[in-house]
Amino acid sequence: MQSLAIVLGRPHQIRLAKVPLVAPEAGDVVVSVSHTGISAGTERLLWQGAMPTFPGMGYPLVPGYETVGRVAASNDPSLSPGDAVFVPGAHCFQSVRSLFGGAASMLVSKADRLVRLDDDDASMTLLALAATAHNAIRAGGPPELIIGHGVLGALVARITVALGNAPPTVHELAAERRESAAYPVLHPQSDDRHDYARIIDASGDENILDLAISRLAKGGLLTLAGFYGARLSFAFPPAFMRGAGIRIAAQWETGDLETVRDLVSAEKLSLDGIITHRFKALDAEAAYLLAFTDPHCRKMVLNWGSAR
Repeated sequence: MQSLAIVLGRPHQIRLAKVPLVAPEAGDVVVSVSHTGISAGTERLLWQGAMPTFPGMGYPLVPGYETVGRVAASNDPSLSPGDAVFVPGAHCFQSVRSLFGGAASMLVSKADRLVRLDDDDASMTLLALAATAHNAIRAGGPPELIIGHGVLGALVARITVALGNAPPTVHELAAERRESAAYPVLHPQSDDRHDYARIIDASGDENILDLAISRLAKGGLLTLAGFYGARLSFAFPPAFMRGAGIRIAAQWETGDLETVRDLVSAEKLSLDGIITHRFKALDAEAAYLLAFTDPHCRKMVLNWGSAR
């Protein structure tokens, strides 16, 4: 089998190419992909050539871990053809690397890596970031302050409220991202508080630590939920005076994906208004360039319906 896939041949080079797939084995399913999201964090770093070294890192590679589709064939009794699933990346290509391997028209994956969905709507590509947000909340507790109101920050705030916690305050520099009816979104200069017990940084800004620590209460906890391409550092005395705790939220677990899926199904968590741009996968080069260079593109999703 072959799949049409997004291939990063080297930094700043994106193309669509047919790539051979591995043969499905016992426990595998073949997924016909409906939509994939473009990550403005990890995929931007791959595009820039700034991704830190990870196992499997190297070019050419297929990116993507925000994939939804339907089962086309199954070698596992837990899933049947036609079932809608979320695919958190795949390692199924023969001639290119898979980091993270989800941006393609067809995928082969172990069934136990997939999460069953009610449907394969484009909004469900957001489950990866929603699971990341949920994991950050689990790691550090419900935040009183969130730094950054991009996709991840908005999902941290929405999930915090959906779980029955008090609405958090959000700091955001960009005026176009300071909209919300469910919780306050402020320019940092409009907020005089420096006694937040729990802060989640969702900005991905490698220079954020000193600013975030200055907002902590004594004994407060800062959870880092973004992905940082450069070395992080901070001034020790302010952190020492606060007895600050710094925690890193690792990648989500399967339980996080299932929890946020269930919150969406129960209509406790809305994913509306987050996706701002939708392109056909056949226009992937233009879509990736816009996603990485246009500040008004909050979230880009590709439709693979005509790319078989």
